[in-house]
Amino acid sequence: MPEYETLTLSIEGHIAHVSLNRPDKLNAMNHAMFHEIGAVFRHLDSDTDVRAIVLSANGKHFTAGLDLKESGSVLGDTGGTDPARVREKLRRHILWLQDCFTALEECRAPVIAAIHGACLGAGIDLTSACDIRVATADTWFAIQEINVAIVADVGTLQRAPYLLPNGILRELALTGRKFTVQEADKYGFVNQIAPDRDAAIAAAMALAAQIASKSPLAVAGTKAVLNHARDHTVADGLDYVATWNSGMLLGEDLMKAASAALTRAEVSFAGLLESDDPA
Repeated sequence: MPEYETLTLSIEGHIAHVSLNRPDKLNAMNHAMFHEIGAVFRHLDSDTDVRAIVLSANGKHFTAGLDLKESGSVLGDTGGTDPARVREKLRRHILWLQDCFTALEECRAPVIAAIHGACLGAGIDLTSACDIRVATADTWFAIQEINVAIVADVGTLQRAPYLLPNGILRELALTGRKFTVQEADKYGFVNQIAPDRDAAIAAAMALAAQIASKSPLAVAGTKAVLNHARDHTVADGLDYVATWNSGMLLGEDLMKAASAALTRAEVSFAGLLESDDPA
């Protein structure tokens, strides 16, 4: 199993557990953490035994967001460099940051965030890329970027419109104000509220276990079709799922699930096939 500097990873059965692990820095996201988030979810996507993933954080808070001490030096010394080339370099850097979080969205296994304490800035970018969010009663959020004169650019403004009412999201993004888990729950941004961090992780694990018990082919397909539907018209989405099921319904999982439903027996599904392509 790969080792990480800023994360921890454990796998038990069909469930992977990833934790942000810079507690002494309030899990502020530096270059290494962005890189490792992208790397671990690409790795888990290629692990055909993993059927659900829980994302949590160690320490007092989920994350303080972007590590501002490091981000100020992202371009290095650009003295005397053509400004257009400097801007092109910065654009590529932002696209790379985005791709690190898109890895969660593109991972075949659904990702369940277990959030506690503060979840600021890039933390909302990260959890917006998850499929499900469980949070503790003391969790609070802030789309922090506006407070440091930045336009949020790693996914919140693109994904959160599907998770929060548009007017509320605009208010939060334009004011940078704190909003509590109770407000987040009211608008449907979080799926459950748990009393504390351990309970939030336990609830996320319970959801992961439910998902992992289903056909991995159907789970991967459901996630892919939901992501496609979000980004396309209804007609496009209907055509896509018709094409998907016309290929996938010929598999053995349908008959296994139907038989189990009739007999009320437990069912065990085969894993997905590993890719022949190098990781």
